[in-house]
Formats: sequence, C-alpha cells, structure tokens
Amino acid sequence: MEYLPNIVFAIALIVGIGFFVRNVKKLIRNIKLGKKVDVGDNKPQRWKNMARIALGQTKMVVRPIAGLLHIIVYVGFIIINIEVLEIILDGILGTHRLFSPIGLLYDILIGSFEILAFLVIVAVTVFWVRRNIIKLQRFIKPEMKGWPKKDGNMILYIEFVLMVLFLTMNAADFQLQQMGADHYDQAGAFPISQFITPLFDGLSISTLTGIERTAWWLHILGILAFLNYLYYSKHLHILLAFPNTYYGKLKPQGQFNNLESVTNEVKLMMDPNADPFAAPANPDAAAPEKFGASDVMDLNWVQLLNAYTCTECGRCTSECPANQTGKKLSPRKIMMDTRDRLEEVGKIMDANKGEFVSNGKQLLDDYISREELWACTTCNACVEACPVSIDPLSIIVEMRRYLVMEQSAAPMELNNMMSNIENNGAPWPYNQMDRLNWVNE
Repeated sequence: MEYLPNIVFAIALIVGIGFFVRNVKKLIRNIKLGKKVDVGDNKPQRWKNMARIALGQTKMVVRPIAGLLHIIVYVGFIIINIEVLEIILDGILGTHRLFSPIGLLYDILIGSFEILAFLVIVAVTVFWVRRNIIKLQRFIKPEMKGWPKKDGNMILYIEFVLMVLFLTMNAADFQLQQMGADHYDQAGAFPISQFITPLFDGLSISTLTGIERTAWWLHILGILAFLNYLYYSKHLHILLAFPNTYYGKLKPQGQFNNLESVTNEVKLMMDPNADPFAAPANPDAAAPEKFGASDVMDLNWVQLLNAYTCTECGRCTSECPANQTGKKLSPRKIMMDTRDRLEEVGKIMDANKGEFVSNGKQLLDDYISREELWACTTCNACVEACPVSIDPLSIIVEMRRYLVMEQSAAPMELNNMMSNIENNGAPWPYNQMDRLNWVNE
C-alpha cells in the first residue's frame, strides 16, 4: 500500500501522455492531407522569425494591454513548467519537493512561480471581463457564438483554477512547515500563498495534509487534462505557433504564387519561335489535377497548419476593411471553417480505417460562401495583423482561383474587366486610341 499513490500517479501520467500522443499523431495526419510545398528556403530568416514572433511575442504587443497580459500568461505557462517537472518526479519517486536541496535558488524559483501564478490569475480575470462584460467587438462576431465562446471562457476558467490550486497547495505546505509536520521540511519562499495561510488557522495536521495532497493531485491531473484538451481547443496555438511562424511566408505580402502549368503555357504563347503544333516538350508530364482549391485536400499543408494554429483572437477580422464596411467576410471565420472541415475529414477517415469517403460536402459553399471570397480586397491587412503569421488570404486566393479557372464563376464585374483587358489592353471599356481623350475635357 505504501507505493499505491506512486502506481496510481504513474498510470495517470501514462494515460494522459498516451492520449496526448494519439491526438498529436491524428493532428499530423490531418495536416499532411495538404499538398506538398517547398518551405525549406532561407532557414536563418525562418529561425529568426520564430524567435522574434513566437518566442518574443513581438506582434502581440502592437496592442499593449492585451499584449502585456498575454505575455504574463505565456511566461507563466513556460516558467511554471519547471514546477510541473518537480511534481511529476515527486509523484513517480514518492518524494516531496525533490529540488529543495538546491537551497536559495529553490526559494527564488518557488517565489517567482507564486508571483507569476498571481499575475496569471489577474490576467485571465481581465481577459474574462473583456470577453464577457466589456464585450469587445471582435469577441462577439457571428462566428464566435456557441462553442468558440464557450471554449475561450473554458480556457480562462481552467487557467484560473490551476493557479488557485497551485497557491492553495503551497499555502497548506507552508502551514505544515510552520507546524513541523513530518516530511514537510522548510523549503521554498511563499510571497503570495503566505497570505492564504490564515484561512487554515486551527486546522489539524491531518486536515492540512489532506488539503495539500488534494490540491497537489488536482493540480497535476488538471494539467494532464488541459494538455489533452488542447487538441479540441483554440489553445492548440501554444504548441503550433512555433512551427507556424517558422514556416510562415517569406515573400513580400503583395506577391502571389503562380501556377507552374499556367506559367509554362503563357511562356509558350509569348515565344515567337514556338511551334503551336509541335508535340509537348514533356509528353509524360501529368496534367494538373485541379486549378485552385475547393476543399481542404486542395490546399497545401502549411495552410492546414495555419488553420490549426488560429487563436481566434479576431485581430485579422478587426483589421479587415471588408468586414469593417459590413461585408460578410471574416478572415478569422475562413480559418475556423477550414479547421472545422479538416476535422470533419479526419473523423470520416477515423470511421473508415484511414480512408476518406466523400460525404457530399466540401469547403467551398458548405463552409465558406462565394460571397465571402469575393468580398476580399486582397489588401493583406489580415496577414499583417495576425500575431502568429497565419495567412488567410492565401486560402481565399486559392478558392477564387478554383472558381475562375475550374467553374468560370467569376463575378460579372471581374469578367467585364478581364474582357476589357483582352480587347482593349486595359481594365476600362475604352478603345486604346481613345484613352487620352479625357485630357481635352
């Protein structure tokens, strides 16, 4: 019976981490459904972007209040993991405060953890107020109703409870140290939890031990539960922000990619020495399967990684001029819809032993409407605003490309413009000889 808690802890740890690994494998499989794309260029710049944007949070602080609060939560999440490491080792080995022999450094670490935990509580409280009382516009858009709103609040509740449990555990531990309880040697500094200890005055050592152990177990089990909740939550970005910023777009934001097959045809048409009746240079070359994208499998894997990385913060939508003027387009919804469709495809594959069987749906029309796609002005404001280098515009462009090149379904205004360019060499419906007539008016 002496080792029963250690065995129970080891089982909980194995189950928690095992379920997390299973979800990570599923996540990787879904992302790999996208087309291959070469993003192995300019590695020094990619590492620099990851360090600056994901680690340094440089794009978060563009909005100072939210940026500062986010940094507090982010640093708290990173630093307090050292404390989680100690808890895991204590649980496996049956020890208590395993790192305490390092002395003064341990006191500094525990003290800093407590200060960070308190600041995280303050930060998530402010975040909750912004979402639910102040109701900032970007948090009450149509796409944020239902699960997205619940998910955002759920994360705040979980972080709040985890930090309260940590401080409660330390407060009970500190009280037990003061009472000279067995196995509770003097270790650590408690600048925050010492103010909680008056609540425990008059309690027996056995009761305090029960409170400390209960808070300890709930804290670590809560962390394991939260780890597995990430896959189903927008909070997945705490893991994916790093690869997403590394593989982010390095080309100038106004530069779009060209289809190789179309480029080759244009070059052939413009070559005065080319024989239009000659046999193809490479007769074995496969014809393009599809121009553009109508479903998630037509996008590249970086775009699918973007969808999973989306934090649903709404900065892209709040900067979008189309959205600001009442258009249906919301860049955040584009990413959320892409992720939802990808999840749907993944569930179909799970139910069919890894094979995708069409359910009659696709990303275009069933998730993202044509009205949304054509409302985009391709200004790149959403790309510039995103704090983790997500590119909603690239998905919009690919889906537009499908509409134009596969379905000839461009809006009338665009068709008129292309006809004018073809006939007049300019977007305007004027003969080339008449273009300068306006100077005489």
